[in-house]
Amino acid sequence: MAYQLADRRDVDFVLHEQLNLSALSEHDAYSEFNKKTIDLVISEARNLALKEVLPTNAPGDQTGCELKNGHVAIPEEFKRIWDLYKEGEWVATSEDPDWGGQGMPHTLSMACTEYLSGANMAMYMYVALTHGAANLVETFGTDSQKKKYLRKMYSGEWTGTMLLTEPGAGSDVGALSTTATPNADGTYNIKGAKIFISGGEHDMAENIIHPVLARIDGAPAGTKGISLFTVPKYRVSEDGSLGELNDVVCTGIEHKMGIHGNCTCSLSLGEKGNCVGELLGEPNKGMRAMFQMMNEARLFVGVQGMSVASASYANAVTYAKERVQGPNLMTMMEKNPPAVPIIQHPDIRRQLLTMKANVDAMRSLLFYIGYCADRIKVSDSDEEKEQLQGIIEILTPIAKGYVTDRAFDVCSHGMQIYGGYGFIEEYPQAQLMRDCRITMIYEGTNGIQAMDLLGRKLGMKKGKAVMDVMAEMQKTIAAAREIEALSPLADELEKAVGKLGEVAMHMGKTAMSAEVMNAFAFAHPFMTVTGDVAFAWMHLWRAVTASEKMEKAKKKDKAFYEGVIAAARYFIEAELPVSQGRMRSILTTSNAPMDIPENAFFG
Repeated sequence: MAYQLADRRDVDFVLHEQLNLSALSEHDAYSEFNKKTIDLVISEARNLALKEVLPTNAPGDQTGCELKNGHVAIPEEFKRIWDLYKEGEWVATSEDPDWGGQGMPHTLSMACTEYLSGANMAMYMYVALTHGAANLVETFGTDSQKKKYLRKMYSGEWTGTMLLTEPGAGSDVGALSTTATPNADGTYNIKGAKIFISGGEHDMAENIIHPVLARIDGAPAGTKGISLFTVPKYRVSEDGSLGELNDVVCTGIEHKMGIHGNCTCSLSLGEKGNCVGELLGEPNKGMRAMFQMMNEARLFVGVQGMSVASASYANAVTYAKERVQGPNLMTMMEKNPPAVPIIQHPDIRRQLLTMKANVDAMRSLLFYIGYCADRIKVSDSDEEKEQLQGIIEILTPIAKGYVTDRAFDVCSHGMQIYGGYGFIEEYPQAQLMRDCRITMIYEGTNGIQAMDLLGRKLGMKKGKAVMDVMAEMQKTIAAAREIEALSPLADELEKAVGKLGEVAMHMGKTAMSAEVMNAFAFAHPFMTVTGDVAFAWMHLWRAVTASEKMEKAKKKDKAFYEGVIAAARYFIEAELPVSQGRMRSILTTSNAPMDIPENAFFG
């Protein structure tokens, strides 16, 4: 069987029918991106992903990366793909054309990423990290730094990373011990060690630019004293030419469960006392700068999760249509009943619809967040910009945390549908599941995303941002009530939104009381129910859009729209009631997790 990627019809549905993305072309910033151009870009990304990138996925996973004498060799197949990414200008799809970007809407860039990351997640990480590092330089760098780094990073001639994590600090970035000592020429000597650095050392590009978090000598403790620096693998002259090798050494690479084709490195900085970096942005403001990259990275991780879940779902549907095993349940009592494709079996259909419902909602939610960012860029209203930014802030932990939780579930179903073959590495489902698992961990574990939602986002702007999201949900509910067949679904979503509001008030109050520890013990369940309601919202919105198109639809489109409505019905009728039970559980806020003695867990 041929392995598959994202459903192009659903990608088009979200872009053109649900969001009407081409309407952005009425604004100067996106004037080139009419529907025809959007479709051409998606077709190019899909063709590149299917024909060139996908064939490198399994070989890259099998080969992995190898460290020899401080240098890392990545899978040989990846180098040609990197050249194709450079030639097609895929590294900086949504960035400023003045610096070598394509200037496309973020929503369109996300759609391209779904194909390219779904085809080879480990390989596309090099693109995303380079883009994120360059974006930091563009936002916080001096004119000199921009001239030195940006074009070569956005073009893919150089790559980029993100150096946060340290052996003794982990997710507690404020505990870092990497130091920065000022030099007379305005540069800094950097000394320290970083771990879990994706793309930290490789032989694919002639230079690697490392944004590094470090503490300037004498700076305050904790996150308040952290600054951000650019530390290149090879030092860069003012004219952009390469100088001598900097004192950045790869001391090891991790042997991981998945993403084998992406080198996850341990880096030693300044072991010989000669690691030179430049301050990026203001002193002691490194965390503020880095959070820009982190927020971008968290949305990208959500897209990563969706991309592999989408591929797993597409493969599972194809396999279920082709795999013949067992009689249809309705004919099994007949004499010698014929075997049928497993897609006819009820449990397989339930799993496939569960996968579809999750993948479709992921796509709509993530593209919607990208669309909010695009609307900020074209809006003339400060009030609208602030409202849209608040919606993005609320939905970001959902996009990273909840989406990747569900993506892993989808990949698990994708393996299950293959049966024993799913557990065999000869087939794609095992690798997709292994690769997907990291999305729940890096760029802030999903537990941290849940804490962010409860501790920071819930009370943001005195709760206005949350209320703005719920107001958007109510608009969809009102539109659905105008369609008779969708009115019962609208009622169910309205009940869930009301219950979520009650839970949010309870969690907010508990988090500000003496029971704060109990509240945060339920932060992840709270993120889960918030994500459930967000997915239900997306499904109802999709169903409204499909229903409005149904009357004039052609035969093949009618079947697609029926599928949209069926997925909405399934999620709201079968999954949302489970969420209501979770909400009741959260309202109890059991103190058992905090009351149990530590030595009662084991031994």
